[in-house]
Amino acid sequence: MSHLKSGAIFLLLLGFAACGRQVVEFGADDAGTGGIATGGAGMGGVGTGGAGKGGAGKGGAGKGGAGMGGANLGGAGEGGVSAGGAGMGGANAGGAGKGGAGMGGSNVGDAGMAGANLGEAGMGGVGGGPTIVSTRPLDLAMGVSVNAQPSVTFNTAMNPATITNLTFTLKQGLNDIAGVVTLDPLNNTATFAPLLPLGVGLVYTATVSTAVEALNGEALPNAVSWTFTIGACSQARVVLGAAANFAVLAGSTVTSSGLTTVTGDLGVSPGTAITGFPPGLVVGLVHAGDPTSAQGIADLTTAYNDAAGRTLCPVTVSGNLGGQTLTPGLYKSTTSLAVSSGDLTLDAQGDGKAVFIFQMASTLTTTSGRQVILSNGALAANVYWQVGTSATLGTTSVVEGTIMADQAITLGTGASLTGRALARIAAVNLDGNAIVKPLP
Repeated sequence: MSHLKSGAIFLLLLGFAACGRQVVEFGADDAGTGGIATGGAGMGGVGTGGAGKGGAGKGGAGKGGAGMGGANLGGAGEGGVSAGGAGMGGANAGGAGKGGAGMGGSNVGDAGMAGANLGEAGMGGVGGGPTIVSTRPLDLAMGVSVNAQPSVTFNTAMNPATITNLTFTLKQGLNDIAGVVTLDPLNNTATFAPLLPLGVGLVYTATVSTAVEALNGEALPNAVSWTFTIGACSQARVVLGAAANFAVLAGSTVTSSGLTTVTGDLGVSPGTAITGFPPGLVVGLVHAGDPTSAQGIADLTTAYNDAAGRTLCPVTVSGNLGGQTLTPGLYKSTTSLAVSSGDLTLDAQGDGKAVFIFQMASTLTTTSGRQVILSNGALAANVYWQVGTSATLGTTSVVEGTIMADQAITLGTGASLTGRALARIAAVNLDGNAIVKPLP
């Protein structure tokens, strides 16, 4: 009986030895998702060349590397390192486990979570630094406004110290354009503002260099350049000078009935009479016959003459403009203009710097309830009405832009104006109106 027991033990030992040989034979080539493909080892057991907990362990051997705590030939326990394998945190020349060339690490071949290899980035890995997601104007854009201010929007927060007129430039041919560069940190947008209007019909090139950096110190990987062409008929803005501060400015008097609200300065010069405030409200300063209003009138005269003297690509118009949609440019009437049958739409075609100038030899009139509507980026600050005599806005009508009248301006009851009512010689008469000076 004892001989039978000894024989059984001997056979059992031979079986264990065979298992151990299978670990050595298959462990170098095959890996399961969580252990040894064929001939696995028991929990903690050690065969010939086998591994205990973690040996060819969880994650096994993947493509060119090792799993979490895994080991190849001559495996290692959790955290250990063997020839050709890696435990948790270990590394080898072929791959990585969790942590082996792991968080943020790299090797030639595969990468762990957040790791990077040649040309690839893991979750949170390095993808080449900041990028530019959009430019304005668009590359190769035609008919751009002379008032254009090129801008770029980045995909991440940028270091403002690196966004300057040395790293963001504008050229016309070989000539540098003088300007001021600013960064809007809320929108990650940098803007180049030329000091003077750009040249009609000329081609410009804007460039952002690799010296710009994100807040994390990463630089733009490649310089970005784009070109655009100024429109042959593009109008520059009318420079208002000191008159720009006024929402209402008159030469003789300013009168108001009812609850008029003026947002912006109110002034008169050389006259001194201002009536109806209160009950009218001025959200700004009042200048009655003082040096500030006198300078405003002087600059208004200069601006009026500028607008009246424009001759670049005039479009002849007359009578009623209502029911029409007009694009940026210079519109000239040898008589009067009106918005009397339908509303007038001013379409900037996506160019927020586009300018509209209306010249008329005589009057401007809007009838009751008619509107001037701004669309596709048009701004009240870029609309100018040069009126040869006087302007009258009908009751409850809505008008946009700066009205520069040689004589008087009258707003009917409830009419509103986003812009300015500037009368060189005579009065501005108000009646329960809302006048808001536009943003620059």
